[in-house]
Amino acid sequence: MTAADAAAELAPTRTRMLRDAADQAARILADARREADRIAAQARQDAERTVSLARAAGHAQAAPQAAAVRRRARSDARSALLGAQREAYDELRAQVRVAVDGLRGKPGYDQLLDALARMAQLEAGPGGTVTASPDGGVVARSPDVLVDCSLPRLADLAIEALDGEVRELWAP
Repeated sequence: MTAADAAAELAPTRTRMLRDAADQAARILADARREADRIAAQARQDAERTVSLARAAGHAQAAPQAAAVRRRARSDARSALLGAQREAYDELRAQVRVAVDGLRGKPGYDQLLDALARMAQLEAGPGGTVTASPDGGVVARSPDVLVDCSLPRLADLAIEALDGEVRELWAP
């Protein structure tokens, strides 16, 4: 059986698994957007409150002191917003990893594993060895190449592929 035959045989399973993963990623992304919006709104509200307090203190104190307070407030607000963004991103990443890890119990996982092993072997070259990853998926090694097709790595690659959509979470 050629690699093309194997790929053709696995195409329906791969297509279904990719569609299921894309559907789940879309749901996760929608949940993350809602959570990021909520966190960002709270961060903006906190920042506005902090800036308002800083402005009132600035009027009561000397101009240099007021400027220092405003700088600190902007920095705190930015830190809060960045923290909220990081929290939302980490939550999305964790959810995607859980979803990808869940593939192990699904029908078709053995076919996915076989396909990953074949691809990893091709990339590692003739001297490469393919082993099952304890985290799911496979890893192939040869003297000069490491091919990481473990489920956590594939989940990370899925998040990286969504980079533009994830960045939209931060847009006002």
